[in-house]
Amino acid sequence: MPYIDTPNQSIDVDGTAFAYRDLGPRSGVPLVLLNHWGAVLDNFDPRIVDGLARRHRIIAIDYRGIGASGGTAPVTIDAMARDAISLIHALGFEKVDLLGFSLGGFVAQDMMLKAPGLVRRLILTGTGPAGGKGIERVGAVSWPLIVKGLLTLRDPKTYLSFTSTANGRRAAKAFLARLKERKADRDKEPTPRAFLRQLKAIKAWGRQAPQDLGGIRIPVLIANGDNDIMVPTVNSHDIARRIPGSQLVIYKDAGHGGIFQYHGEFVPRALAFLND
Repeated sequence: MPYIDTPNQSIDVDGTAFAYRDLGPRSGVPLVLLNHWGAVLDNFDPRIVDGLARRHRIIAIDYRGIGASGGTAPVTIDAMARDAISLIHALGFEKVDLLGFSLGGFVAQDMMLKAPGLVRRLILTGTGPAGGKGIERVGAVSWPLIVKGLLTLRDPKTYLSFTSTANGRRAAKAFLARLKERKADRDKEPTPRAFLRQLKAIKAWGRQAPQDLGGIRIPVLIANGDNDIMVPTVNSHDIARRIPGSQLVIYKDAGHGGIFQYHGEFVPRALAFLND
């Protein structure tokens, strides 16, 4: 079953309902997907999800207070990481792989430090470390481009996640079309309050003291575009330097959404990494 047809599910975690979708083979270590600021289940790129689901069980989740999940959106990465760990345990998994994009990468790093035995392999995309360069300015960078999107009648992700080159514009258009492929039983859009609360968590992460990433001893794949204006690309290089043995992939003429623009290259690379 493709991701656009995968049913929404919900599980109670300590009194809060968390929405998720579950697809792919039932055997092996599942891959949990953690998405970006304000993202709901329909913001996961179906080409990436379907490509990975050919070989792996995929669990895509909504954070607390986002989409169809209940509760109030946390204002710290710490709380989001604790939620994700509890959710994984509630689903009955003792070992998972993680793919964290942007905000999801912040959460994934914090999960690694809180529950180091839980994760087998880690993929960090379009993300950065605690205290990373420019992360506290995500809001300041984003608001003008969100307004630009409204004024030009374009989805702000056109400007936030892709370059302004011809290649970037084509990739943005294709990506946004893919996000609309699911027609029935779509997830709920994030509320403005949840959106702002998550931004508060992102700012706090950008101002937080650096974490000791040198203690991460599992295989780690890091990917980004070479011109990420939301979480500057220098942060991907920083993480790669600090995590021993990590692999780094930088896509040319690509922004924050580099893995979406280069999904045809990213999926095989991620599968090879997960199956190595």
